[in-house]
Amino acid sequence: MFARGFVEEDVTLFFVNPSGQLARHPIGGDVGTDAGARAAPKGAGKGMTIGAVVGAAIFALFKSPLIVSVIAAGVGAYVGSLAGAMSHTKQPKGAHAAEEPTRHAGVLVAVHVSPETQTQAADILRESSGIDIERASRRWKQGRWSDFDPTQPPHFVGEFAQPRA
Repeated sequence: MFARGFVEEDVTLFFVNPSGQLARHPIGGDVGTDAGARAAPKGAGKGMTIGAVVGAAIFALFKSPLIVSVIAAGVGAYVGSLAGAMSHTKQPKGAHAAEEPTRHAGVLVAVHVSPETQTQAADILRESSGIDIERASRRWKQGRWSDFDPTQPPHFVGEFAQPRA
């Protein structure tokens, strides 16, 4: 890049951790909730209600003491909540068909360009075995991409896109 006219303040190099290891939350992870688990609390509530009623009803039919019916309702609620949550936990719709592009882990070279120099920068990166060349309109401060967010999907430059093997 430097041999072709780019200055040091316009080129930065950094490492992107693998997805799931970006530590975006205090206890770890990249997202607050898994998309497939969003309906789990609703399913747990339904399952808990059904399990409690079924558990209590079975023992009430056999004329068991009240304490046994209460314990059976509790066990039924617990088992029902687990079953209900699991039944409402699923892979998001269209997860295989139309996934958003993801940024792969590894070294990322960011180049601050103008409309006049963006094609030249992309050409240099491609000639240097660059993979997944993307375009982003973000903040560049003090020689680096200051608001880089690894969880945001990249916007690959179509004419320079190269499929991964």
